Amino acid sequence: MPVILELILKSLVLIFVLLTGFAYMSLVERKVLARLQARYGPNRAGPFGLLQPLADGLKLIVKESITPKSVDVPIYFLAPVLVVIPALILFAVIPVGPGDLFQLASKVNVGVLYVLGVMGVAVYGIVLAGWSSNNKYASLGGLRASAQLISYELGMGLAMVTVVLMAGSMSMADIVAAQLPTQFGGVLGWFIFRQPVAAVVFAITALAETMRSPFDLVEAEQELTAGYMTEYSGMKFALFFMGEYVKMIAVSGLFATFFLGGWSGPFVSEVPLLGLVYFTIKVIACLLLMILVRATLPRVRYDKLMAIGWKTLMPVMLANVVITAVLIVIGVPGYK
Repeated sequence: MPVILELILKSLVLIFVLLTGFAYMSLVERKVLARLQARYGPNRAGPFGLLQPLADGLKLIVKESITPKSVDVPIYFLAPVLVVIPALILFAVIPVGPGDLFQLASKVNVGVLYVLGVMGVAVYGIVLAGWSSNNKYASLGGLRASAQLISYELGMGLAMVTVVLMAGSMSMADIVAAQLPTQFGGVLGWFIFRQPVAAVVFAITALAETMRSPFDLVEAEQELTAGYMTEYSGMKFALFFMGEYVKMIAVSGLFATFFLGGWSGPFVSEVPLLGLVYFTIKVIACLLLMILVRATLPRVRYDKLMAIGWKTLMPVMLANVVITAVLIVIGVPGYK
């Protein structure tokens, strides 16, 4: 029973942190984009605009929630939940610090398979949202999403295969351990230096997986009037954005775990809490990079988007997996 209670408490803390992170991630994005465009951003609700997420939440709660007559009601209401839940449970296998205190299920020996499975489920919420709305624009958005996510998940999966080959394990805890300073020369042991191609491909596919610019074709306002969420309003509408921002945090956590050494850093063995601090800094850096990409790159045309996934990223990652396997077999230093 104490073990069950501990897991429940950790889960509740994790969900609270992720939901709080979602709320303030929306504020951070608006402020950073505003500064990049020589604007101030939200600055009226509370000091420095810090209460803006609360104001937005209250507005969405009291906003009228309209359900069109022609929708498939059960699936229409289920779709937003199917978008949010996979984003929340992704963090279950990500170690945010050393020791059992900072880990929920990261020692599971199939953690990478769990990540791939959860990411594969997430597309159903978007597809069902478009289909159940009985709206042509929403349906097209859902179809675009399914094609895009399936295409880019293949490249992301191959990037994860490369990491698994390097670590010799599908456990997230073992992947972090394979990048610790004692293994291969300090920071140079991070897989971003030993597998730069996989890191770049993972970063690109993470943007597509979260449907962020320049891969936000499923929400193209000028073509689809917001896409799969066209017929949603109020809190149901907000749940889709909650899923997007929470998933941004989750894929940033995955990138930090796979390629930036996870929670590793100086003096972590003496002060374990520093591991959580290092992990948080790495996740924030990844999130800021995603915001910067949105501010600087234009939206990719849809046929180009699909071509990048199938004709560029897939061949590159297949070659990278083969080369990595060969280097491991022949015993090249850093690939043993």
